[in-house]
Amino acid sequence: MHVIDLIKQNRSYRRFHENIQIPLETLRSWVELARLSPSAANRQPLRYVLSNTPEKNSVVFPCLAWAGYLKDWPGPVEGERPAAYITVLGDSDISSSIDCDHGIAAQSILLGAVGAGYGGCIIGSINKDRLRGVLHIPERYDILLVLAFGKPKETVIIETITGEDSIKYRRDSDNRHHVPKRRLEDIILSFE
Repeated sequence: MHVIDLIKQNRSYRRFHENIQIPLETLRSWVELARLSPSAANRQPLRYVLSNTPEKNSVVFPCLAWAGYLKDWPGPVEGERPAAYITVLGDSDISSSIDCDHGIAAQSILLGAVGAGYGGCIIGSINKDRLRGVLHIPERYDILLVLAFGKPKETVIIETITGEDSIKYRRDSDNRHHVPKRRLEDIILSFE
């Protein structure tokens, strides 16, 4: 698969076939992609907590908030929740500044997931104190992101918008998820 196809398929999926498990070795292979990715000053301060069992997933799920623009949707229901999570941490003993490492790592991991036939979602809205407690994460590790994964159970449609069109994603009456994207000519600037 070409990188453009991976990127087009790499959407923020929020509904999954929860019963389709993701093997631990698959999650490890995606973290390997992050390990091989660039790191600011090559400090490599990121660490990862993997979850792919119903028991562990059930304690991670309540720590997360889903789809801020969908005010009347509390998140995926049972049976549509993620089959796995990767929690991305920053080791403060290595670096007090993570720079953009976690974004690079998250994209690498998600592209690996898409390439393997799965989908995912980067979640930044996290009850960090609660997650730290349920996963027993020591204080030296900053909780940066949670990546949720599974076999997508929803259709995501990219729409091109212009001008003042809303950038807010939405669901239609058939429960398809629409994601507005600005045109290329609207995001490339020229200062002459």
